[in-house]
Amino acid sequence: MRQPLVAGNWKMNGSRESIRALLDGLKQGIGQVEVAEVAVCPPFIYIPDVQEQLQGTAIAWGGQDVSTEASGAYTGEISTAMLLDFGCRYVIVGHSERRSYHGESDQLVAKKYAAARAAGLIPILCVGETLEEREGGVTEQVVARQLDAVIDLEGVSALAGGVIAYEPVWAIGTGRTATPEQAQEVHAFIRGRVAQQDSAVAEGLRILYGGSMKPGNAAELLAKPDIDGGLIGGASLQAEDFLGICTAAN
Repeated sequence: MRQPLVAGNWKMNGSRESIRALLDGLKQGIGQVEVAEVAVCPPFIYIPDVQEQLQGTAIAWGGQDVSTEASGAYTGEISTAMLLDFGCRYVIVGHSERRSYHGESDQLVAKKYAAARAAGLIPILCVGETLEEREGGVTEQVVARQLDAVIDLEGVSALAGGVIAYEPVWAIGTGRTATPEQAQEVHAFIRGRVAQQDSAVAEGLRILYGGSMKPGNAAELLAKPDIDGGLIGGASLQAEDFLGICTAAN
């Protein structure tokens, strides 16, 4: 049985004051969450504050990105050791905004996945298609290419140490959401592709939905057999909304 995971990606949002209030709200309501594992991924500079507030609670935390390198002359980068130094459990790799705005290739994302896993972090690998790619009927080819980059580099067994997040790019921050049936179709494709190489890895692999999941649609999405949680953007910035998604897994 796969335990659902609901992870909040705060992106470049928040202040010390707003984050303190948000975490206070999450801590007060986390007792309502009976089934799902819960995590938050703040901007790097706020990770120490998050660690201080969440230490000893049931809520995990992680980074939004990580370097492939262990240390050195890489201005602006954050290493796996730095994330671990502040108690991070998870790290997001290959988010569509990193792929799009920063030109990250499938191969670079695969190397980040490998670096995170080797260090003992749990990478959340983001895959997904743009609106143009969906309308062009190449969703499965795009997702397969992104997934295969990790498998080609590390082998399919490496997926047992991570999480996949399917994020239809056209449904991120646009107000549009894939229907539960559309999301399930891609999640089933991902699991099936992994199962072709290792059925045990596929069965245990948690695949999150990352396209505008909200309290109002979370239960219907999470009811699908291959949707194992959510990577939540905007709704993770409001304690009530985020907790509403987390409790939908109950």
